[in-house]
Amino acid sequence: MTDQQWWRGAVIYQIYPRSFLDTDGDGVGDLPGIVARLGHVASLGVDAIWISPFFRSPMHDFGYDISDYCDVDPLFGTLEDFDRLLREAHVRGLKVMIDQVPSHCSIEHPWFVESRQDRGNPKADWFVWADAKPDGSPPNNWLSIFGGVAWTWEPRRRQYYLHNFLSSQPQLNFHNPQAYAAQLETLRFWLDRGVDGFRLDSINFPFHDAQLRDNPAKPMELRQGRGFSPDNPYAFQYHTYNNTRPENLGFLEDVRRLMDGYADVAALGEISSDDSLATMSDYVQPHRLHMGYSFELLTDDGSPAHIRSTVEALEVQLQDGWPCWAISNHDVQRAVTRWGNGRDDDAHARQLIALVCSLRGSVCLYQGEELGLPEADVPYEALQDPYGKAFWPNFKGRDGCRTPMPWNDAAQAGFSSVKPWLPVPDAHIERNVDSQSVDPSSVLNAARAFLGWRKSQPALVDGSIRFLDAPAQVLAFVREHDGQRLLVAFNLSPDAITWAPPAGIALLSVPGVDAAELRDGVLQFPPRGAAFASLD
Repeated sequence: MTDQQWWRGAVIYQIYPRSFLDTDGDGVGDLPGIVARLGHVASLGVDAIWISPFFRSPMHDFGYDISDYCDVDPLFGTLEDFDRLLREAHVRGLKVMIDQVPSHCSIEHPWFVESRQDRGNPKADWFVWADAKPDGSPPNNWLSIFGGVAWTWEPRRRQYYLHNFLSSQPQLNFHNPQAYAAQLETLRFWLDRGVDGFRLDSINFPFHDAQLRDNPAKPMELRQGRGFSPDNPYAFQYHTYNNTRPENLGFLEDVRRLMDGYADVAALGEISSDDSLATMSDYVQPHRLHMGYSFELLTDDGSPAHIRSTVEALEVQLQDGWPCWAISNHDVQRAVTRWGNGRDDDAHARQLIALVCSLRGSVCLYQGEELGLPEADVPYEALQDPYGKAFWPNFKGRDGCRTPMPWNDAAQAGFSSVKPWLPVPDAHIERNVDSQSVDPSSVLNAARAFLGWRKSQPALVDGSIRFLDAPAQVLAFVREHDGQRLLVAFNLSPDAITWAPPAGIALLSVPGVDAAELRDGVLQFPPRGAAFASLD
C-alpha cells in the first residue's frame, strides 16, 4: 500500500475499550489498557485500530451518548493517555481511527442542556424540536430504533425533541448552520491531535426531513432490516424521512474537504438504511467517504449464496467507491455462533477470518475474533445493554459480544483485578491469548499467519473480484491485480465435499487455513476448508 492510501485493503482491528483491559481496578477497560496490549494487536499483522467511543458520557448507551466530543471520560483515562496511545500505536506501525457520532449526543451535553431550557436561548434550534399535534401526541409517526416513539416531551419548552435511538440521545439539527459547523469542528479537533481517521457512527442519520412528514408503512412481508429484528416496531416503516436524506451528501462532502487538508487520513462510514447497498454507492465516493460498511454481512444468513449476492450487488453499485467488510462487531452476535449452527469450532473460526480478509475491500476484525470467541450467554440479571433489556427475551441485546477479552487463565481472565462490568464466560477463558500464543494450531496463530501472508498478495489487498459458480456449499471467486490471478474457494459446510475448479490451477501453500487438496483436477475440501490457487 502507498502511505497516502494505507486504508485501501487495510485490516482494521476494532477495540471496544470497556472490554479490552482494565488497568485501574474498576472493572472497566481503559486507554492505558489498550496501550498495554498494543503488542498483541501489532502481532496480528493488522494495519490500524478503530477505538469505540471513549469520550465523556453518562454511559446510557456506553459511550455512544456523548456529553463532550473533545475530552476523554475519566472512566477511560485522560487526553494525555490518548496522546500516549496514539504515539505508541504509531511506533508499532498502527494507524488509529476513532469513533465519531455526529448525528446525536447526550442529554447531558452542554448544547442540549442549554437548548432544552426555553425557545429563545442561543442553542434553541441546535436540536430537532417540534410542537405537539392538537391532541398532544407527537408531531409525526417516527420511531426509535431502540423501540417505541422517537419523540420525548420537554415541559420547559412545551415541545417534543427527536431521538432516533435512546431518549437520552437527542438528535442534532443539521439544518442549523451552527450545529452543523460545530460537528465539523469536533472532527478538526481530533485531526489536529493526530488521529488517522474516523469511523462515523450512523452516518446516514444526521439530517431529517425539515417538514417532519410521516414515514410510509412497510408491508408485513418486508418487515426486516439490518441492525434490528422484525418484532421491533422500527421494522414496520420505510425510514424515508427520519434518515438517509439527500442533504447528508453535502455534509459528507464537507467532511471530505476537511479531511483532505490532512495527510494520510480516512473516513469509514457505518450505514444502516432501507437499502444500505444503494446508500453506500452514494456515500462512498472520491469526494465523500473513503470507505463504507453496512450490516449486510452482519446477518444470520452466512450462506455462500448470500455472501456472493451481497458482494456482487455492491460491486455493481459502488463503482469508484471502496468497501469495508465486517462479519462481527460490538452490535451483533459473534460470527462463529451466528453462522456456526450451534457449533463453535476452531476450523470455522479460522475460515471466517480468511474469508472476510479475502473479499475485495478493507476489513474490520472485532476484538476476540482472532481467538474464535463464541457469543457469551449473559443472564438477564447481569445484562447492561438498554437495547437488550427493552426487547428481552426475544432479543438478548449486545452484551454477549461485548464481554471482556480473555488474556490468560487467571481470575477474570487477566482482564481486571476485580469483578468486571460483564462476566467472562468459561468458554472464553479456555480460549485466552496466552494459551493460544503457545499453541501452534490455535485460531490466534492461524490468524497471525494468514494476515501475514495476505500482505504479500497484491490481488487480495487491492485486486478485483469475480465470483464463480460452484456447489451450494462453496463460495468461490477470483481476485486479480497487475497480472496476479488467485482462485479462492471456501467450503462453508461442516462436511467434506469436492469441487472441480477451472483447469490450470496450482494450489498455494497458505498458512492459517484448513487446506483443500487437488486430486486429478478435483478439489477435496475438508470441513470448513479453503483453497487458494494461482491461475494460468
